[in-house]
Amino acid sequence: MKTRIAALAAAVTFLVSMSASPAVADPVPGSPNQFYATCAVDLLGVPVGCLETDEVHATHICQYVVTAFGLGLDCIQR
Repeated sequence: MKTRIAALAAAVTFLVSMSASPAVADPVPGSPNQFYATCAVDLLGVPVGCLETDEVHATHICQYVVTAFGLGLDCIQR
């Protein structure tokens, strides 16, 4: 069961990574790898449907990470 949840979370993270781009987003001051994003959150707590945004409208702070499935998106709620 935990393996399925982990696989699902990894797949969702991979899909989310394709919908956000830090090139247009406001960077987080002091953290060149992090950017502001607005994300919907699913029931497992994994952000889904992230879009880059400015600091005022952001719900999450995100950064790209390398996973076993490729490039993923790691987000924390503000």
